Parts: sequence; C-alpha cells; structure tokens
Amino acid sequence: MQPVLLFRKEFATKYELRHAEKYFPIHESRVLCRDSIVIGRYSVLPFYEELEHDLHLLGSRLINSLEEHNWISTFAYYEAMKDFTPETWDETNFHQCNYQGPFVVKGKMKSKKHDWRTKMFAETKRKAIAIGDRLKEDSAIHDQGIVYRKFVPLKTYELGVHGLPHTNEWRFFFLKERLLSYGYYWSLADSAPHAELKPEGKQLAEDLAKIAAKHATFFVLDIAETADGRWILIEINDGQQSVPSENDLDQLYGGLKRELSVLEASR
Repeated sequence: MQPVLLFRKEFATKYELRHAEKYFPIHESRVLCRDSIVIGRYSVLPFYEELEHDLHLLGSRLINSLEEHNWISTFAYYEAMKDFTPETWDETNFHQCNYQGPFVVKGKMKSKKHDWRTKMFAETKRKAIAIGDRLKEDSAIHDQGIVYRKFVPLKTYELGVHGLPHTNEWRFFFLKERLLSYGYYWSLADSAPHAELKPEGKQLAEDLAKIAAKHATFFVLDIAETADGRWILIEINDGQQSVPSENDLDQLYGGLKRELSVLEASR
C-alpha cells in the first residue's frame, strides 16, 4: 500500500507542508485515502476510532492503530517507562500520594504550558488539585483525564511567558526503533542556538524507543536534561499529532518515507 499524508493544513505551517509534499501525496479528505497507509498529520483527533473505521472501508489503515494510539494517549505508557520519567499519579490514585509538591499538572495528552504559573505548575498538593479541577473544565482537556507529575527541575536557559521554563529538551521522531530525526524542543526560545544534546540524551531516546516500539509504530519521545545533569523522558506523543519543533523536515519526512518502505517490505 502507498503511504499518504492526511493533512489538516490549518494546524501546520506552510513551511512544513512544502517539505511534506516533497515526499508524500497530500490529501485533505479521508475519502481520497484509498488502499493506503495513512499518516494522519494533525487530523486523527478527536474521532480516531471513527477515522480508523472509515479508512478500513476504503482498504486503508492508519500508521498507528487505535490500540497503539491509545497506549500513548491514555498515558498507559507510564507503566513501561516509570523508571525513566517523573513519578506520576492520576485521578484514581492522587489521594494516596504522600509527596506534597511541587507538581506539574496536565491532561494526559495536552497541557496549558503557556499558562505555566496558573494552569500547570503547583507548589503544593492542594494547589495541584485546584489546577486539576480547573483543567477538567477545559473542553480541550476534559475528556483526556488529568495527571499529576512530580516536578523535576530541568536545566533551564531562560523563562518564557508566565514563567514557563525553556529547558534543555529535545524531540525525537521514531518509526518503531528507527530514529528519523531529532531537534531542540523550544523552537521560539532565544536559547535554541545554544542548547546541547549530549550523547547520554540521544542514547536514552534510542533505548526507550526499543520499549515503545513494542507498543506503537510512529511516535515521539521528548527527552530533557535535569538540573543535576541526568537525562529523563518527559513524555511520549503520537507522531501523527506532534509538531516538528526544531527537527529538520527533510530528515523527518524523507526518513519517514524511506523507513516506512523498509518496514512494510519486512512484514
């Protein structure tokens, strides 16, 4: 089957689209995606299951199945990654948490990071609960569920709007265990030219990809350096929904086309 991009153009830059169309056919309607492997670029939510069903009727499939997508989107990946990422609680067990703060509070997929001081960072457990309650009222986050994460200080270059830390964080795109590209996470930060990915950070990403590849096909790992020099996993995202940050788009889309062809040939 031919790989195609189902692209929701209003969520992408023209710059990204120009690079993507060099490597893949671009469709804006699912009904055109016949007999294809579909990479749903910014277009799989909010009705992933419905999209998967419709594509099946056209003889096509998404690059990540619903089960693979849910492993990421429901935060189910935490069990496999808990030794490498900040300790986390959800709404079912946060009352059992003895740690009193500080916390990072977010939806399982999305955050309000640009409202860092009021809708993401909480100094105490009581404030974390209050932020969680506010996030539940947000239509973009409500259905995801809330997670409460132990705040781990990261190597920080500068503070952005509302005190948001611009840290030494990097975004890695993988197709299974194959590294497609990586780039600095904070695209708009003044610190971007000065950020340094150390070998330990890249090695951690490659090691964790071997675990994630057992559960998902196209995914993103966000890896960051802590204030004391360790490297940790911040989160995993579905590669279909993740913005490129500072990833080289020719490496990303060219690598995706090449490695997807290799992967399909091996099936």
